[in-house]
Amino acid sequence: MKTLLRPFLRIDAAETSYVRRGFRGGDARAIANIEAVGAAFLQGYHRALDSDSVAATIAGLEATDAPFRGFRYEGAAMALYLLDRLLPGRRARFDTLIADRGADHVYMAYIGAGWAHARLPFGLRGALARRDPLLRWLMLDGYGFHQGFFHWRSAVEGPQRVPLRVRGYARRAFDQGLGRSLWFVAGHEPDRAASTIAGFSPSRHADLWAGIGLAATYAGGAPTVSLQRLSVCAGTCRDWLAQGSAFAAAARQRAGNIVPHTDEACRIFCGSDAETIAALVDSVRQDLPPDDADQPAYEIWRRRTRDAVIAGSARAPPPDVKHEPTARTAAFAY
Repeated sequence: MKTLLRPFLRIDAAETSYVRRGFRGGDARAIANIEAVGAAFLQGYHRALDSDSVAATIAGLEATDAPFRGFRYEGAAMALYLLDRLLPGRRARFDTLIADRGADHVYMAYIGAGWAHARLPFGLRGALARRDPLLRWLMLDGYGFHQGFFHWRSAVEGPQRVPLRVRGYARRAFDQGLGRSLWFVAGHEPDRAASTIAGFSPSRHADLWAGIGLAATYAGGAPTVSLQRLSVCAGTCRDWLAQGSAFAAAARQRAGNIVPHTDEACRIFCGSDAETIAALVDSVRQDLPPDDADQPAYEIWRRRTRDAVIAGSARAPPPDVKHEPTARTAAFAY
């Protein structure tokens, strides 16, 4: 049945191209980075679809370059999660992944499972109830990223829809993923990203900015001046930008693949190096209270991270980094 299902689950490589997605802005460096991230995701996704076992999938993923390996694990997690949900019989592929080497990329794996739910019309509420109480919200983050990346005209530009089945705190987690997608949709252009967020309800701004901070720190693709400008553009949400950046550092530190652009972004957004910030994120995760109806432990973890970054930050006031307007960036609204 897996053989029969594969053709229907495959994703054309062109689907992650900048032109196909219709994103606006972005210089050659940004476009190359965005397409490299998309290609890595699809490589992991198709490797999992085509491998005979989870062990073979992991072996293939581990043989790839470290800076993009997390995106490959994200794609593989999506494929394995889909196979678990769509095929009869054994349903432990995703769990096998995160119990093995995928444990180092568990944050990305949960995000990949959220991509799967964006394409499954059933099972979201039950899946959230069964999954890790802390990390399950990353599935909503993945769902939000998927909608922003593949359906940005409705999720970002037009009615800014949140799926009806996404309710309560899940809407907040969804927006964190949607914010991550905005860093790609805006072509890594800080002013374009800021202008886009300004078009959302103010109640959504903090989570969107947190998502951008995570994406800019984890995925890279922007020069120093753009990261500095992004810190300026975040304005009153600058501390949420830092929170997202800190979570990105923790994800890369756990995977053992902190890269120079992650360290640079942490120094700009959080005021310290990526290793120090990652250790801070892990420390404030300790002794989290159980979920309540309005504030899951995940949200408390985020707020503790934000507060700890603020308290220990060596950040200087962001420089007034200005970009000269060009024909390409003169109008930022979509």
